[in-house]
Amino acid sequence: MTDRHTVLAPGLSATVTAAGGELIGLRDPEGRELLWQAGPEWPRHAPLLFPVVGRLKDDTLRHRGKAYSLGQHGFARDCRFRWTERSEGRASLRLTESPQTLARYPFPFVLEMIYEADGGTLSVTTRVTNTGSEALPCGVGAHPGFRWPLVDGVPKEAHVVVFESRETGQALSVRDSLLADPKPLPFDGTTLPLAESLFERDALVMPAVGSRSVRYAARGPDGQEIRAITVGWEGYKDLGIWAKPGGAAFVCIEPWFSMASPVDWDGEFAEKPGILIVPPGASRDFVWRVTL
Repeated sequence: MTDRHTVLAPGLSATVTAAGGELIGLRDPEGRELLWQAGPEWPRHAPLLFPVVGRLKDDTLRHRGKAYSLGQHGFARDCRFRWTERSEGRASLRLTESPQTLARYPFPFVLEMIYEADGGTLSVTTRVTNTGSEALPCGVGAHPGFRWPLVDGVPKEAHVVVFESRETGQALSVRDSLLADPKPLPFDGTTLPLAESLFERDALVMPAVGSRSVRYAARGPDGQEIRAITVGWEGYKDLGIWAKPGGAAFVCIEPWFSMASPVDWDGEFAEKPGILIVPPGASRDFVWRVTL
């Protein structure tokens, strides 16, 4: 069985790999690649963040008096998923706990990734199921990196992220990959102009956003859109936006449920601010969509 599969619809093609259950290609009908292609600046495309989003203090998960070593963004992105369905318009993959995951995260789980193409929209569902007998605390996040610039020859500074509704105009600052005090963002109403300088001190972390979609657009000198994509989500509550300064040609638009730990917090994982708790036997779905 091959490691990759491409789902097709009239408006796009999307390629998924069993390594990390990750989306690694997203092309429009003309064959233009819109996803970052894992260059040396960042060796990933659109990794799944589980069972943590961001970092825990000292990379340590604390549960019932024991300490477990768990690195930034968790382990799912580095695990091999098993194919459960592969058809023209849909692919699904599954990951379950193993001795290796239990040594870092002491909870049984089923994690499913479901990719569906319909017209010009790709839907990506992450389904978390608690197969254990106690509550399952976790974080879940998407991390797709899109081309920046979106159109060759358009300056990076001619790109914007337009939110569905007006936000607070603030993001949490990041210190040593942990969350610190709020900082203002250069919002113009619902529009956030993009520039590399925005990311000099890591990602923009926006908790509890009111919007359920954003439009990422390249604009011409007259301010009119040249090309745009829409990223929407369901189930997620937080949003990260990240790029790597210094010329890397991508920007990540990241729906999350949960975030990194606050700089002054080092408690039980199940009590972490903003954490997701899945009851025994229950499942939770988190969906993000990109429309070309």
